Amino acid sequence: MARAATVGRSPPPPPRPGEAQAPEYLTGYKLILAAFALALSNFVVVLDITIANVSVPHIAGGLAVSPSQGTWVITSYAVAEAIVVPLTGWLAYRFGTYRWLLVSLAGFGIFSALCGAARSIELLIAFRVLQGLFGGPIMPLTQAMLTRVFPPEKIPMAMGLWATTTITAPIFGPILGGWISDNWSWPWIFFINAPVLALSLFAVMQLLPKFETPRRKMPIDLVGLALLIVWVGAFQLMLDTGREHDWFNSPFVVTMAIVAVIGLFAFLIWEWYEEHPIVNLRLLRNRTLWVSTVAMSMGYAAMFAGVVLVPLWLQQVMGYTATEAGHITGAQGVFAVLMAPLAAMLMAKVDVRIPICLGVVWLAFASLLRIQWSTDTTWWGLITPQLLQGLGMPFFFVALTTFSLSGVRPENVASAAGIVTFARTMAGAVATAVASTLWLDHAQVQRAELVPAMNGVDQAVATMEGAGLGHQQAVGTLSMLVEMQAMTNSALFIFALATVLLLASAFLIWLAPKPTGSLKPGVAH
Repeated sequence: MARAATVGRSPPPPPRPGEAQAPEYLTGYKLILAAFALALSNFVVVLDITIANVSVPHIAGGLAVSPSQGTWVITSYAVAEAIVVPLTGWLAYRFGTYRWLLVSLAGFGIFSALCGAARSIELLIAFRVLQGLFGGPIMPLTQAMLTRVFPPEKIPMAMGLWATTTITAPIFGPILGGWISDNWSWPWIFFINAPVLALSLFAVMQLLPKFETPRRKMPIDLVGLALLIVWVGAFQLMLDTGREHDWFNSPFVVTMAIVAVIGLFAFLIWEWYEEHPIVNLRLLRNRTLWVSTVAMSMGYAAMFAGVVLVPLWLQQVMGYTATEAGHITGAQGVFAVLMAPLAAMLMAKVDVRIPICLGVVWLAFASLLRIQWSTDTTWWGLITPQLLQGLGMPFFFVALTTFSLSGVRPENVASAAGIVTFARTMAGAVATAVASTLWLDHAQVQRAELVPAMNGVDQAVATMEGAGLGHQQAVGTLSMLVEMQAMTNSALFIFALATVLLLASAFLIWLAPKPTGSLKPGVAH
């Protein structure tokens, strides 16, 4: 089995009876290269969740299909990834963490290239499914491997690097995807993955073979696997097609919702009592793990709602270009990268629940600042909350990522990381669907409330007509101003909800027990 950390020592501890001697931790340039390769691999995979979002019109046009058909490029990847992420623990047990990481990197790189080469929507969707199946395990596997190559006292730094890539990749995905599609062509959003992953694969093969985990011949939980595919697939289809089909007014969406709920309950019951589950839900008996998983999901959902809504509002209401909106949205990544080392250092000196709580409270403060936005807000007024949000992100994500695995046995780290990653991924998917739908629906409510409260409508129309506009033009201009204000008020309402959710997440973390000793994942026995 994998080794456990001993507080205050850098070398690995002696093996327990029946264990092989664990390899020495990496040091010097080898440690830096390994950390960079693992973090870069995670960055590319997370980037691919959002890089195609802004490129759907280009893809649809290039393949001569409708935009609604083009969105299946996003849905197919999301469904495949969501299904395979919680299976990571079983795959690591069965094939070894290092070996399956190699397979995943190679497969993701190959199918990324094939996605770029596809010249029909059917082939592209098929390759995106395979890309997601190979890419999903990379997130938890790179996290688990970092805990094996770093000495215990440097684990917070390693988790900081990993968490930073997880934070920033979804932000930079739309910026990079839009720029590539506008200046090159859409296939290059997939082609760029191949050389990056080739470098990461080479570094992993050179540096990490000795950190392989023992393999076990475990039976395949076919029932659990089938239930997982059914409920996750139905749930993701419900989220991705709900707005297009008017949600629960559509028989298809209602059917998917029913299948998802029944499948979820059947999956939970089966996996809890199955002797060899495909997803080890019994790990959630650990209070630190389940509290961290719920807090991470709530905080990530609230933050990701802003990531989705801010660029939409900037483009549709404020008239910003996609590039300009991307720069404002991506500003939160600036301080997130700079503050990650400080967050990692602070974890070793104080009760880790303190920086987690303060980090989320700071995120809530940044969200609260957005409530002051209006259609007259300047560029600096828009970018300031984004920059300030970056200050709090590492204290939440870096600390919570490390804390979530601190009470898990070494052999269960990959399984636990898969559960946390799956919960965070699903939270992001739910936040995307809810934020975008609630924004439009609540804008209609706001419009209905604004129109009766308007004063001096006739005078305003007369003034515009006096300036040379026709009557219909004047009325249309006034209607557009009302619509802009309604959509702005709706966005502010969602920012307020996100603030409440973040505050709830901040105080939820205190339900977890106070950590004792090292925060290295896998210290439990």
